[in-house]
Amino acid sequence: MLIVSAPSGSGKSTIVQWLMNEHPELKLYFSISCTSRQPRGTERNGVDYFFISPEQFREKIDNDEFLEYEEVYENRFYGTLKAQVERQREEGQNVVFDVDVKGGINIKKYYGEEALSLFIQPPSVEELRRRLEGRGTDTPEAIEQRLAKAEYELTFAPQFDNIVVNDNLETAKEETLRIVKEFLG
Repeated sequence: MLIVSAPSGSGKSTIVQWLMNEHPELKLYFSISCTSRQPRGTERNGVDYFFISPEQFREKIDNDEFLEYEEVYENRFYGTLKAQVERQREEGQNVVFDVDVKGGINIKKYYGEEALSLFIQPPSVEELRRRLEGRGTDTPEAIEQRLAKAEYELTFAPQFDNIVVNDNLETAKEETLRIVKEFLG
């Protein structure tokens, strides 16, 4: 299993998508998360997410069915079901978790040596600011919130198995590939 966490704008999604698309031999597949929100656009139940009600989500929490979960907004939950991960593993998939730092740490604690945890780190908070501003998708207030969250998330980096500093995307991709191949043996 591969756990990947990073502050917003660090290049995590770009690196993970590259690994999955360009290296099918790694047999990497995203874990299918569970959410209490409604499907958007073309999202399908059991493919993009498992869509359930907030009440069903709370019941699963009470039954200890999640590896990790978070209530992002009131009654808007996201989480990773233990049973789903086990199903994917039984199918021979190497499961990829694209999660926040706390979720990543919790999954690593649960699976221990069976999971590799990677933290994708920007070269600096200043570079992260430049990237976020360059995207042109966030208001200045949202960028400040993301940067404050990033500074907090960076404090968790030492709890991950490996830290990949993304100061050059091609180098970060190759370093991540090397680490993952070594882990999968």
